[in-house]
Amino acid sequence: MTYQEAIDWMFKQLPMYQNIGKTAYKKDLTNTKKLSNHLHNPEKKFKSIHVGGTNGKGSTSHMIASVLQEAGYKVGLYTSPHLKSFTERIRINGAEISEQNVVGFLEKNKSFLEENQLSFFEMTVGMAFEYFAKEKVDVAVIEVGLGGRLDSTNIITPEISVITNIGMDHVQILGDTLEKIAFEKAGIIKHTIPVVIGEKQIEIQEVFKAKAQECNAEIIFASDEVKEEYKTDLLGSYQKHNTKTAVAALGKVEGFVIKPNHIVNGLLNVKNNTGLRGRWEVLSEKPKVICDTAHNKEGLTYVLQQLEKENYDNLHVVLGVVSDKDLDEILPLFPKSATYYFSKPNIPRGLSVEILKNKSKKYGLLGDSYDSVLSAYDEAVRNSSPADLVFVGGSTFTVAEVL
Repeated sequence: MTYQEAIDWMFKQLPMYQNIGKTAYKKDLTNTKKLSNHLHNPEKKFKSIHVGGTNGKGSTSHMIASVLQEAGYKVGLYTSPHLKSFTERIRINGAEISEQNVVGFLEKNKSFLEENQLSFFEMTVGMAFEYFAKEKVDVAVIEVGLGGRLDSTNIITPEISVITNIGMDHVQILGDTLEKIAFEKAGIIKHTIPVVIGEKQIEIQEVFKAKAQECNAEIIFASDEVKEEYKTDLLGSYQKHNTKTAVAALGKVEGFVIKPNHIVNGLLNVKNNTGLRGRWEVLSEKPKVICDTAHNKEGLTYVLQQLEKENYDNLHVVLGVVSDKDLDEILPLFPKSATYYFSKPNIPRGLSVEILKNKSKKYGLLGDSYDSVLSAYDEAVRNSSPADLVFVGGSTFTVAEVL
């Protein structure tokens, strides 16, 4: 089996949330536990930090990993989705898992995976955990895929649980109120394991407090705990929330020597240490091109506020979203003064470009539609003067195609 054959098999044969949405979501952890037993419970062979939340969990995971690397530890990092290559999901000290390791895992376990109809995400979690155990990492930072309580990553017993914030995302699966979503996210809180909540949200803090009390777990609100402002190489003013969350979490992890200079250097070298991309990333100047993976109301609010602070003559927005987005919630956030280039991310779950264009028109967002993200992007750059700004966003997958 070649690497391309392995990846094709994973992507095409099995259900995957980023492709087909809600029907890929499993309602319990039975399959994941079965795979873990088959692999001899690799998640029990390394220490871990579990990071969930609606927005910022990817950035926060990378920040924590970067600081631990600066402190001299061998650090595993599991995140999703990937932007360019599947191997981005599984890293050790910033280095992606090799294609040979991906192929080896599938060749060794393919019969079991087929027989038990493991989902894409379930098998990917198993692959990551086995890899981290085999490579004897000192600690692995594990980002929740979707939700928390029923997420495949939730078979670990971490050193600390982290929940960045709660917003209205994946409502068809997690619930249609902040309280319901918070309940699902709170499912990663474990018995006697401290939990750090990134942002204190008055309407849902009691959900977390109740779960922590039930689990006899110490609860820390990072927004109350960390007063110092830390600098990071991740651009975007919204990262100040994530730095505080990361610092609060690292302050509660026992058994690791983390000095102030490790925190400072780790936060200043996140991209170099971990390879994180797509967070307020400046791709070029003249015209300035910025992309960001924010894709829900809360995340886009921060990003578009940041966009308002930029200086430019004209704004060009390359926009593509997935079909489960509440357009009536996110489209009013976008500036009416921009020229729009509508496109459909190249996944089955991508929203039809004509639906996006027609719905956008209702909110005064005007522009043309294109048959691909790249053609929309090329046209936006072609139409821009050196003093203009091109913004690419609306979906992780839209950003991925441009990268």
